[in-house]
Amino acid sequence: MNKITVVGSINLDTTIRTEQFPKPGETIHSKEVFTNGGGKGANQAIAAARNGGQVNFIGAVGNDNGGKALVELLEQDGINTSAIDHLANIKTGSAYVTVDDNGENSIVIYGGANQQISSEHILDNSELISTSDYVIAQLETNLSSIEQSFEIAKKSAALTILNPAPALREMPDSIIRMTDILIPNEIELETIIGCTIDTKEDLIKAAKIIHSLDVKVLIVTLGSKGAFYSVLDGKQGFVPASKVSVVDTTAAGDTFIGAFTTKLSMDFENIEEAIKYANKAASLTVQRYGAQPSIPYESELGEKEQKIKV
Repeated sequence: MNKITVVGSINLDTTIRTEQFPKPGETIHSKEVFTNGGGKGANQAIAAARNGGQVNFIGAVGNDNGGKALVELLEQDGINTSAIDHLANIKTGSAYVTVDDNGENSIVIYGGANQQISSEHILDNSELISTSDYVIAQLETNLSSIEQSFEIAKKSAALTILNPAPALREMPDSIIRMTDILIPNEIELETIIGCTIDTKEDLIKAAKIIHSLDVKVLIVTLGSKGAFYSVLDGKQGFVPASKVSVVDTTAAGDTFIGAFTTKLSMDFENIEEAIKYANKAASLTVQRYGAQPSIPYESELGEKEQKIKV
């Protein structure tokens, strides 16, 4: 069982279903509105916990009812929440998600407490980081919390995983160079390297750039096309996605990362098998609405595998 610590965001998601996205100045009716747990960090932690990982969470919420409820949701999946700070005088992070009839989404995020994780808080929980196999971070928290967490991981045997989302045009070079495994989508990769990704050759060139920054593994999630991976030792390949009817892509990438991390060996020898597993998990997520409610359990992959065309 992989020991995983997530340093990340916790959001209260409000999801709005519509036939199509509104144009500027246009008012449209929604089909449905619902609220549930979200935040890329929390989603990835839940995906890891539901697929066999031993998971710790380092983050922050406001001292409000929403924050308390979101922490309880993490605890329901067996996640250690002792390192979640409850901050006064700031609201818990929130996200507003619009999903159209094609399953595509647009998201507006309010960072709130996610942007206030202190240096002291990271240091107080350094043992959780240093005793982990993997430390996962995204870009929905303050960058100083990520940098400090990765510095602690690098002094131990823990491997660092960065999901560079939402994409930042000015990503600190220091964070990239402390990343062992980088998992962006195409747009996020384009933002990091400053080049357009259209072809297989573009991905291979991008991998060379990323490896030159000391990153051991690059995995690019390609939506319905699957995933491309490249390991510093030269091993590369494409893993196709499962063919399913998509209703909501929210949390698909987070499910991939959490599920992948639970199955990956620390020598990367089984990387293709871990990606295949993560693709299957994500294929179930996109067939359901919402973020955390859509994330599958390990038992479901076996039960529903016959319904998934790979």
